[in-house]
Amino acid sequence: MPVKVFSVCLLLFFIAAFHSTGQTHVTREKICGKWESTDKSLRIQVYMQQNEFKAKIIWFSDTEGKPMDYWTDRHNPDPALRNRKILGMSVLEDLKYDAATDTWEDGMVYDSKHGKEWNASAYIDKSGQLRVRGYWHFKFIGRTMTFRRI
Repeated sequence: MPVKVFSVCLLLFFIAAFHSTGQTHVTREKICGKWESTDKSLRIQVYMQQNEFKAKIIWFSDTEGKPMDYWTDRHNPDPALRNRKILGMSVLEDLKYDAATDTWEDGMVYDSKHGKEWNASAYIDKSGQLRVRGYWHFKFIGRTMTFRRI
């Protein structure tokens, strides 16, 4: 009888562990997908790669009448990177999901308009909008961009 009780307890433990791991997996990946800035000037795709969340530019409106693939990272402080295309460029890296706060933390966001890299965090608010905060060491010194899922 004790072996049977132990077996049932063990089975319940594995079911609970699998369920909670699966739920965390689904929750942390809810950031993935295509997003458009609320001013409709930028679209990004957020994806997971090697347990970190990243984003790349998939469309932008500020083209001055030139094709999107014309624009390069001309303001990058590294001269070797100034010829890379803005379209498809990774602009958000190293975000890690924090289950305790339901946020993504410890990332870096790149501002191609100014050639600057900032600390980054993100969360999805109650209305389902993605809020990405770029900041300099302290979150209160920064700016938040808001995106809606497309």
